[in-house]
Amino acid sequence: MKSRGLGDSIHKFTKATGIKSVVDRVSEGLNIPCGCEGRRDALNKIMPYNDKFKMKNKWKVNSKN
Repeated sequence: MKSRGLGDSIHKFTKATGIKSVVDRVSEGLNIPCGCEGRRDALNKIMPYNDKFKMKNKWKVNSKN
């Protein structure tokens, strides 16, 4: 599945590294929802990956010394 935004990318990373499974187990043990889906949706809205949003390199390295 293609990432819609930053939230999807973070979800893929945490799932691949096993962080998501640890968080899920801890939240189940404490009977507290982790809020992962809400955070994921919020980050996708704030930083979507589409034509309107493009990261610009603000830290351009000047080749002249």
